[in-house]
Amino acid sequence: MSLRNINRKISACLIAVALIIVFFSCTEKDTQFKIMDPLSKADNGFVTFKDVPDGNYKVHVRVGSDNSAGHTVIRGESRRLFFDGISTEKGEIKDVYFYINKRDTIITAGRNVKIKKREKTKLNWDSNLTFEFNGESPQVVSIEITPSDSAITVFLCGDSTVVDQENEPWCSWGQIIPSFFSDDVCFANYAESGETASGFIGRRRLEKLLTLIKPGDYIFVEFGHNDQKERGEGKGAYLNFTDRLKDFIAAAREKGANPVFVTPTQRRSFNREGKIADTHGDYPDAMRKLAAEENISLIDLHSYTRTLYEAMGVENSVNAFVHYPDNTFPNQDMPLKDNTHFNPFGANQIAKCVVYGMKQIHLPLVQYLRDDVKDFNPAKPDDFKNFKWYPTPFAEIQKPDGN
Repeated sequence: MSLRNINRKISACLIAVALIIVFFSCTEKDTQFKIMDPLSKADNGFVTFKDVPDGNYKVHVRVGSDNSAGHTVIRGESRRLFFDGISTEKGEIKDVYFYINKRDTIITAGRNVKIKKREKTKLNWDSNLTFEFNGESPQVVSIEITPSDSAITVFLCGDSTVVDQENEPWCSWGQIIPSFFSDDVCFANYAESGETASGFIGRRRLEKLLTLIKPGDYIFVEFGHNDQKERGEGKGAYLNFTDRLKDFIAAAREKGANPVFVTPTQRRSFNREGKIADTHGDYPDAMRKLAAEENISLIDLHSYTRTLYEAMGVENSVNAFVHYPDNTFPNQDMPLKDNTHFNPFGANQIAKCVVYGMKQIHLPLVQYLRDDVKDFNPAKPDDFKNFKWYPTPFAEIQKPDGN
C-alpha cells in the first residue's frame, strides 16, 4: 500500500516553498504551453499540465535565480529522471532541454491497455503530464512543453527491473537512463512489475505502443525474470517465450523500428565462492540464440550484471538493492531485504551497464549521449559513498510484483 504521507527523513531533502498545483490544458499539436515561475505554483515540487494528448513533448526549463545559487533535480511522470543535479550560481540562468513521453491507457474508443490495479494511481498512466523539481535548492524560472515527433523514441518493454518505480526506495534502470541522453532521444517506459513477454502482449501494452511508434524508433525488450516461472503445456524458454519474442521482432519491423533484446539482470545470488549463481535457466540463452538467428541487436545485461555484482562483492552489493533496516520509512516495522529489485544507486549502475552494452554493440543511439556522460565499466562499479540521491516524497514498503 502506497504511503502518501511525507516521510520526515525524505522530506528534509525536498523543496521548502509554499506551493499549489497549476493545471494547463493541451489540445493542439502545434501549441506551446508554458508555466512561468513554477516553483511558486507547485505542490511539494510537482507541477502538472492537465489533459495532455499522448505523444512526445520537447521540454524547455529555465533553471536558476537572480537571488541565490541553486541545485535542481528534474524528474517527470513516475519518477523518471532527466537531470540529476543542475548547479547554478547566483544570477545565473541555464536553459535545459529534454524530451518526455506522455501516454494514457486508451488505444481506441472502447479499447484500453489492461493495467494492473496498483498502476491505476501511477502518473505514467493518467491524462496529465507531471514534473517534479527536487534537489538541494531547486530554482526554476519557467517550464515550457511543445508537442514534437522529431526525437528518436526508445520504447522499453520489461518487468520490475525496467519499470518506472513511482515510490522510494524502489528504482529501475529504465527510469534512470533518460538522464544520460540528449534531447535527440525520448524514452517511453511501458514496462511493469511482474510482467512476462506473454503478459505484456496480452495486456495490450505492445498494441498501445505500436499506435505511437514511428520508423527509426527502437523497442528494447527485457524479459525472463517472471517468464521462467510460467508452467504448463507449451511454456518454456525455447517454446512460448521464444514465440513471443518473435512477436516483438515482427511488430517492430512492420513499423520500421529497431528491436533490441536485453537479457535479464542477474539476481544478487552469490554462491560460497563469492560468484553469482545463475537463476534464469535457459531464458538468457534463448534470447541470445534468437537475436543471432534474426540478426538483431542484443545487450547482454545478464553478463554485465554478473560482472558488476562480483566486482562489488557479497557485502557491498547490498548497497545496490532494497536492503534497509526497519523504521527507515513510515510504517516499516520490518527490515527490507530484496535481492532482485534495485534502489536508486543500483538502478544507476544498471543503467550505466545498459549504456556500456550499447557501446559494445555500436548501437547508433550512443551518438546522442550527453557530453558529460563518463565511460563506465561493470568491472569497476562506482563507489556507493559518492552517490547522492534526492528522494521523492512518497514511499512504499510493499515490494513490486515479481522476484
